[in-house]
Amino acid sequence: MRNFAVNIYEMRKLKNSELDRLSVDAFKSVKKTPIIIILDNIRSLNNIGSVFRTSDAFLVQKIYLCGITATPPHKDIHKTALGSTDTVAWEYAEDTLDLVTNLKNEGVQICAVEQAERAVMLDQFKPKAHTTYAFVFGNEVKGVKQDVVTASHDVVEIPQFGTKHSLNISVSCGMVVWDVFSKLKSL
Repeated sequence: MRNFAVNIYEMRKLKNSELDRLSVDAFKSVKKTPIIIILDNIRSLNNIGSVFRTSDAFLVQKIYLCGITATPPHKDIHKTALGSTDTVAWEYAEDTLDLVTNLKNEGVQICAVEQAERAVMLDQFKPKAHTTYAFVFGNEVKGVKQDVVTASHDVVEIPQFGTKHSLNISVSCGMVVWDVFSKLKSL
């Protein structure tokens, strides 16, 4: 039996040229994960860029930037997005509630990511095959607006066990997208 401590030193970090990434054209034509991200009044341009980068990594269908959420091109978004604003489809919508209503009418399942009564914990959330999900992430201070929470089909909460009661929006988005992406792949 090999010792793990010895084995770790035998691992070689891959070079970027070995990562077999999609080209921009290939990304645009590949089948997307049925996940939509809605950013509801996000203040931090770095958070916005990070959400773009996560969305690129997991082939998110589209990002909607709502209210005061800044839009590309912007140098501070670009700094963390690293070009993913050129790959991930996005659109600006002034009013989040109007957007949610329109997406619901198109058959999209709306899920606010928030701490709320009767929220489903992320680890217990069970996405269904052949369903497109839109996850709403709210303002860094105020969260998802109550009218949007009320209009959502579900509220998904990320379980937390420490002394703080919130996570950074880009971290929350990464956790939710990875979790749902993983669950959808196993359906």
